[in-house]
Amino acid sequence: MSDQSTQPSILDDYAAEQRELYELLVTLTDEQWRLPTPAAGWDVRDQVSHLADTEEVAYDTMTGGPRTINEDAKRYPSGEAFTEAGCDRGRQMAPKEVLVWWWDAAARVRTTLGEIDQSTRIPWGLGMGWQAFVTARLMEHWAHGLDIRTAVGAPDPTSETDRLRHVAWISSRAVPYALRVAGKEPPADRTLRFELTGPNGDVWTFGPDDATDIVRGPAAQWCRLAVQRIALADAPDLSGDGPLAELALAHARAFL
Repeated sequence: MSDQSTQPSILDDYAAEQRELYELLVTLTDEQWRLPTPAAGWDVRDQVSHLADTEEVAYDTMTGGPRTINEDAKRYPSGEAFTEAGCDRGRQMAPKEVLVWWWDAAARVRTTLGEIDQSTRIPWGLGMGWQAFVTARLMEHWAHGLDIRTAVGAPDPTSETDRLRHVAWISSRAVPYALRVAGKEPPADRTLRFELTGPNGDVWTFGPDDATDIVRGPAAQWCRLAVQRIALADAPDLSGDGPLAELALAHARAFL
C-alpha cells in the first residue's frame, strides 16, 4: 500500500472515529468528565471542548464563516491562547452540553466535507487539499481520543483497525514541516520512506521506493510519536536507517 489516495473511505473512517469516541463519552459520569488527562491542566471536558471548538472553526473555514482559522486565530496573542479559549468556553457548560456541542459541530463538518468538491483547497494555514484536511481532522480526534481513553481507562480501538493508516500517512507527510519547526535542516540528497506495520500485520509504505533512508516499525508507535503522545524512548520498536530517518524520529510532529 503506497498511497492513502488509493483509499476511498477516509470520510467514512472519519465518521467511525468520531462515532466510537461518542459511544464512549455518552457512557461517562460527570465525575469521569472531570478526570485529568495526559495533557497538563486538561480534563476530559477540556479535551472534548477543544474538539468541539476546532470542529466549529473547521466548518467556518470550509464555508467562509466568521471563525475561519486564519482570521480567528489573529484575535489571540498566541496559538496556546486560541486553544485555551475553546476549553474556557466548555468550562462554562455541563458535560452533556459539551457533548452536544461537539457532536453537532462534528455532524456539520462531516456533511460539508461530503458536499464540497474534493478538488477544493481549504484555507487552513497555508492551505490543505480535501484529502489531507479530512485526514487531519481524523488525526485530531484520534490524538485527543487517546488522552480521553487514557484518563478513563478505555482501550483505543483505532490502533486495532486500518483507520490508523490515515494517521500514519499524514504524519509521514508532515516530516518536512516537523523539521522546520525544530529548526533542523534535512541532509542534502536524502529521501525518506516509511515501512510501518499495521495492526493486522500489513506493511504500509509511504515515500519513494528508492529512498536513501527508511523508518521502520509498528504504525501504532510511529503515530503516537508523531502526535507527541509518547517520547522516542517509549517507541523501542521504531528504527531509523539513515540520517534523515533519524531526524524524522527525533523531531516527529504532525500538527500545528
